[in-house]
Amino acid sequence: MSGLARVAVHPPSPTGGRRVTVGAEILGVAYGIADLLEFLRRAGMDPDDVRLDDPGLIDWRGGGPDVWG
Repeated sequence: MSGLARVAVHPPSPTGGRRVTVGAEILGVAYGIADLLEFLRRAGMDPDDVRLDDPGLIDWRGGGPDVWG
């Protein structure tokens, strides 16, 4: 993988959800970690192998995994 994060979790919207993208593809709007892990599973990743603090995998924008609005 390149030096760029593969998955972007965007800042919380006014409704509390966070858009999740891989490149230009929108995976959905997550309202918590369970939603995010489901989107990643659907994208072909094993949720058991995902480290939420891995900056090489996830680019947290507008707050980390504990910020959901």
